[in-house]
Amino acid sequence: MRRWNGWGDDAVEMELGVEARAFLQERLGQGVAPRDAAFDAACAQLGPGRLPPHPLVDASPQARLLHAFGQSLPDWLRLRHGRIHAAPDGIGYPESGEQVRELLAFATAHGADVIPYGGGTSVAGHLGVQDRARPVLSIDMGRMRALVSLDREAQLATFQAGVAGPDLEAQLRAHGYTLGHFPQSFEYSTLGGWVVTRSSGQQSLRYGRIEQLFAGGTVETPQGRLEIPTFPASSTGVDLREMVLGSEGRLGILTQATVRISRLPQIEAFHAVFFPRWEGALAAVRELAQARLPLSMLRLSNAVETTTMLKLAGHPRLVRLLESWLALRGCADGKCMLLVGVSGTKAQALPALRSALKLARGYGGVHAGRGLGERWRRNRFRSVYLRNAAWAHGYAIDTVETALDWPRVSEAMESIERAAAGALQASGERVHAYTHLSHLYPQGASVYSTFVFRLTGNFEADLLRWRQLKDRVSEAIVAAGGTISHQHGVGTDHAPWLAAEKGELGLGAMRALFRHFDPDGRMNPGKLVAP
Repeated sequence: MRRWNGWGDDAVEMELGVEARAFLQERLGQGVAPRDAAFDAACAQLGPGRLPPHPLVDASPQARLLHAFGQSLPDWLRLRHGRIHAAPDGIGYPESGEQVRELLAFATAHGADVIPYGGGTSVAGHLGVQDRARPVLSIDMGRMRALVSLDREAQLATFQAGVAGPDLEAQLRAHGYTLGHFPQSFEYSTLGGWVVTRSSGQQSLRYGRIEQLFAGGTVETPQGRLEIPTFPASSTGVDLREMVLGSEGRLGILTQATVRISRLPQIEAFHAVFFPRWEGALAAVRELAQARLPLSMLRLSNAVETTTMLKLAGHPRLVRLLESWLALRGCADGKCMLLVGVSGTKAQALPALRSALKLARGYGGVHAGRGLGERWRRNRFRSVYLRNAAWAHGYAIDTVETALDWPRVSEAMESIERAAAGALQASGERVHAYTHLSHLYPQGASVYSTFVFRLTGNFEADLLRWRQLKDRVSEAIVAAGGTISHQHGVGTDHAPWLAAEKGELGLGAMRALFRHFDPDGRMNPGKLVAP
């Protein structure tokens, strides 16, 4: 069963080993895990729903609580402490586009706002109720998960937008295809959620981000149905797909999406390469990205993340052996790990891998084989469970991510980590910060930073710590010239910094677009662009 107040399946546990706990305690001190509220007690805080009965709507406190929050740290704090300040008044469960349209009409008739719900994996505040003066209907797309059509000639597949990652890939795999979109939230996030938040999968270097994969679809809006046909290319003015991509539910609900698919790869492999220093590693991956080799993934960890991941991995004896072997080859303190992924036919993948490893050697890279890469692949969707394990020992883990042109990457990374380190100094607290480049482009790279800090066990104190940390690192991102979000969308958490990127004229254009499709402002209000 899925956890109601944490990440993932409650049958899946990841433990922090003795060495990992000692590592965190040495850097941060001992944290205090909060005493979790009980599910029934949290449900009891909800008053009766304010919507009349409807055959497609569940107004039970249990359903409403399960749809009230996402997976951001403030969401976790509210759930863990039982601070349920607001929740939807009912949850709609459509099974077709027509039923989505029926639920939108129901919401309009009763003056309700509408929050679309995909997999509930948002880490940016996309799901919370903003205006408690009006009733709120959450529309859960989870029953809309069918493969509608498959065009082998054009390599296009049309799905209902509520399909989650594993179900989507299983349906395609049965026909010999893949979408190749694997965000860390893959097990629970949905195709519709990927599109409306501009998601990026771990192997985007080969398959592309969701904007390259999204070919067309159907959106139910308060003003009617928007159909977006598929074309390989078009020069007919504004691309309607771009209005839907990143719209975060503000103009309507995506009910079907047509995506560009690929044949299943003959071979897929992930290799680890270690570099003695960050500067050489950065130069190597920049050259790899600009060489446009047919790789599927490049993921470069800085020295602090490399050390942290090795400490948290368990198997301390094997890690010591690896580090001794690397030290003999010039990769000791300051070493940085690069994961190189290849996917495709053998004729494509193997020469690309050989070329990448040869280029890496020219920058001092030491090839460590497939072992670490394959371990990463096995755990690629399990590592997020470390959030649960750390929480149980009194530590919070949060992240920010941005993207910048190559000349700004290192400076931005250092600025973000400095901002994090200083965010809680006034209260005598330390923050452990580390970074990797999660997606690489010829133009630049995404910078993905993780922060670990102590919990106090007190709701207000821990929420304040998160707020101080979030503000400082977001300000550092904007000051460095980065986008406020590379792959997680905007929601409410990133909205205060959006004007720095879009400008007031750009924000005004977005507001006008949303008003056109949603004149009453009922679709996911308060998210992405503030009223």
